[in-house]
Amino acid sequence: MSDERQHYTAGYAAEHGRFTVIPAAYVFLLDGGRVLLQLRAGTGYYDGWWGASAAGHVEAGESVFDGLIREAAEEIGVGIAPDALTPLTTMHRTGSSAAIDQRVDFFFACRAWTGEPRLLEPKADEVRWFDLDDLPENVVHHERFVLDGMVAGKLPVITAFGF
Repeated sequence: MSDERQHYTAGYAAEHGRFTVIPAAYVFLLDGGRVLLQLRAGTGYYDGWWGASAAGHVEAGESVFDGLIREAAEEIGVGIAPDALTPLTTMHRTGSSAAIDQRVDFFFACRAWTGEPRLLEPKADEVRWFDLDDLPENVVHHERFVLDGMVAGKLPVITAFGF
């Protein structure tokens, strides 16, 4: 039996594709009872709201781990080893029936990294540490759901949000 991987043909995909799911990865840097959040800006999506320490789309051909490690380096200048990532939940999320709103989000916690977190991209105005029991009101809704579940110790391995 061949162990060569098979791929769907373009015809099969066109006939069976119902929608596109966009994968994204999120990391919450944790230091004791604190979490690092960034204040979103200039993205057109939840600008003025606090979000994960680093997050972004997983690129084609990239694993969720590689994508998250790349995003953390690009956005806040930290190095993260794959074994420092603790999975929190995988979230199937939607905001509407539009293809762009069909998401699968992979959330991780991280307690060990190299470098000092600092803002490197113009997609945020600030990074700041917050006590987990005193988060700002305006944390992006689905990210707040994950943080609250993590703190309560009641975060399912797989979650659905927006359905």
